[in-house]
Amino acid sequence: MSVSDQNILFIFPGQGSQYPGIGSDICEEYAIARDVYDQASQVLGYDIAELSFHDPDQQVNLTRYTQPVLLTHSIACLQVFRDLTDDKLKPSLAAGHSLGEYSALVAAGVLSFENALKLVQQRGDLMGTHGEGEMSAFPLNVDAVRPLAERHFCAIAGCNLPEQTVIGGRSEDLEKVEQAVQEQFERARATRLKTEGAFHTYYMVEAARNYRKVLEAAEFADSNMGVLSNFTGRVHDSEPSAIRAGLFFQLFHPVLWHANMQAAFETGVDLVFEFGGGIGPAEEPSGKRPNLQGMIKRVLRATQYQADYQAVINSATMAAAAEFVNQA
Repeated sequence: MSVSDQNILFIFPGQGSQYPGIGSDICEEYAIARDVYDQASQVLGYDIAELSFHDPDQQVNLTRYTQPVLLTHSIACLQVFRDLTDDKLKPSLAAGHSLGEYSALVAAGVLSFENALKLVQQRGDLMGTHGEGEMSAFPLNVDAVRPLAERHFCAIAGCNLPEQTVIGGRSEDLEKVEQAVQEQFERARATRLKTEGAFHTYYMVEAARNYRKVLEAAEFADSNMGVLSNFTGRVHDSEPSAIRAGLFFQLFHPVLWHANMQAAFETGVDLVFEFGGGIGPAEEPSGKRPNLQGMIKRVLRATQYQADYQAVINSATMAAAAEFVNQA
């Protein structure tokens, strides 16, 4: 079976996969990437290449900047990949984790890159302005974490895997939950996440109330592929009003990523491409690892579905993924 005949899923990471220097390698090598960054700078009103590549004022990890930085990098990776492969792949589905859902909507043609940038710029600003709190991830299922979280006024923020649950709350409340979890589940170590607030919880309600007006004014088009909704865990309804509502509720409801991946693999997806971002201690793009790969592989092991995976997050993985497609 050729690559173009496979059932393909495009995925995009969210906050936590940003880093100073992001995108510098692909922009040095590919004119199309530079064009994407130039377009983003014109829309945003500041030099996003300078911010992403050099981060002179240490703003990459501020939500109002993180979101445009990641969207721009993801779409630059996607556009270069499409050019290198003559745009021969026609995915059946796209999905993104939290902020990544906007990149997925761009990939599907539901949002133009310009409109998506405007949305995430305002989304990030509202989340940074109105939100509070922090987030912690636990290697436990949601039923184990929920009662401990709610006892201390924290809320479920993400169901990434059956055994990986994220909660959000005030720092002092999260500390109480982390202590309670440690007492009850000795080996369940919490991991604090790099966020400015308790995203996808009730702490984001005020941001969502303001964001609704932004969503209602934005232009959405018909999709050329299915896009999975973090809010429902299923494919978005094709009606723009339904997509707007899903993005509104996504702000203060848990990200149902595991449900998204189950829904994707149940359709017969057998090839996954991840675009953008990067994690790990390395300072250079070449040393970064894909953000979502580990979760994808764990879902596949747990469900016994079979699928190939390719990362498209820097120059090296870009070339490798393009060669994989072109030689198949």
